[in-house]
Amino acid sequence: MAEIRKPEDVKLIVGVLSAHTHLFDRAKETLCELYGPVDIESPLIPFNFTKYYEKQMGPDLLRKLFAFERLVDPAILPDVKIRTNRLEVELAAEAGGAVPRPINLDPGYVTPAKVVLASTKDFSHRIYLRDGIYAEVTLHFEKGGALRSWPWTFPDYKTSPEYHAFLLAARNKCLRQLKQAAG
Repeated sequence: MAEIRKPEDVKLIVGVLSAHTHLFDRAKETLCELYGPVDIESPLIPFNFTKYYEKQMGPDLLRKLFAFERLVDPAILPDVKIRTNRLEVELAAEAGGAVPRPINLDPGYVTPAKVVLASTKDFSHRIYLRDGIYAEVTLHFEKGGALRSWPWTFPDYKTSPEYHAFLLAARNKCLRQLKQAAG
């Protein structure tokens, strides 16, 4: 019989999507209060991969990705998704209603092997966690760190060199932190 073990800690990430650049700073400020300092941050990346969000969020969307310094237990992902959903509502109220959804927050985590994202939507490749939250393995790392996608991988995560650079940096930092914690 295999021994049940606690999973390794993971590197928490949050993708922020908005056309309102001031909301990136507000989101980061609150996320840092909740999850500690950011140690890796992407540049602002034009979000021109799909028009899926334009009806709710407007045109000229930008994406920024944050990774948090402290490694966390992967079991907190549902709590993080529930909290980021509430934060979206709070920030929308501050933004004043020019569009129905001025900001989107997408939490997930990076491990040495994969990138996992949380969702409130079920689909064939998603696993139910709890409290209405699902998770999917969005990308996986091959030996040497090359990122590989799946048929369901979102177009931005599949093709963006900026995302890939950020995720590889997060993976490498996670690896160093895990080795340091192991002694």
